[in-house]
Amino acid sequence: MAYSSKDKVLSRIRGKGCGWAFSATDFTFNLSRWKVDRSLADLAREGKIRRIIQGLYDYPKYSNILKKEVAPDMHKTAEAIARKYGWRIYPDGNTALNYFGLSAQLVARNIYLSDGPSRKYRIGNRELVFKHTATKEATKYPETALVIQAIKAIGEKQITEDFLLSLSQKYSILQWTRIKKDATKATGWIYEQISRIVDILKEGQNG
Repeated sequence: MAYSSKDKVLSRIRGKGCGWAFSATDFTFNLSRWKVDRSLADLAREGKIRRIIQGLYDYPKYSNILKKEVAPDMHKTAEAIARKYGWRIYPDGNTALNYFGLSAQLVARNIYLSDGPSRKYRIGNRELVFKHTATKEATKYPETALVIQAIKAIGEKQITEDFLLSLSQKYSILQWTRIKKDATKATGWIYEQISRIVDILKEGQNG
């Protein structure tokens, strides 16, 4: 059975799971750009994907409680824009805490530091902001950047065991081990907190 360009594009989208945000540049398999663009336009028109802004889409999640599609995931949207333009990004502290659900503060502006140009995007009733900066803390894995910024936002003097325990539950011990290896260039006290999280998880396994 021969699959159409649209079928191939949709298969990749579904494989990434609900909530994934993407642009035409995320489809690099033996398809011309015009076929990808046409496929995305058709899928959006059919309601199988959602257009977030010009040239950017997501595979929306549906809430059975709210009986509607939930708003686009701002972090995945930021990552999709960064991939599209080849930027390296990492969130500011409040954005990272909000992503992990560790902040009671509602964030109307999601801010990311970037080695690309400063730009702003309106996503529904929220604002996605990229601020140009020298990305000294850029890391190989996006999870590491999120963790570093979340810990930095709390501050060395305000870090508690409860905070570290809550943060430790956001990833598996294998992911935390990878994060620790990736965070070796982080500020000393931040790296120490990441090491403590790995120790907490290991103690939990042994206990």
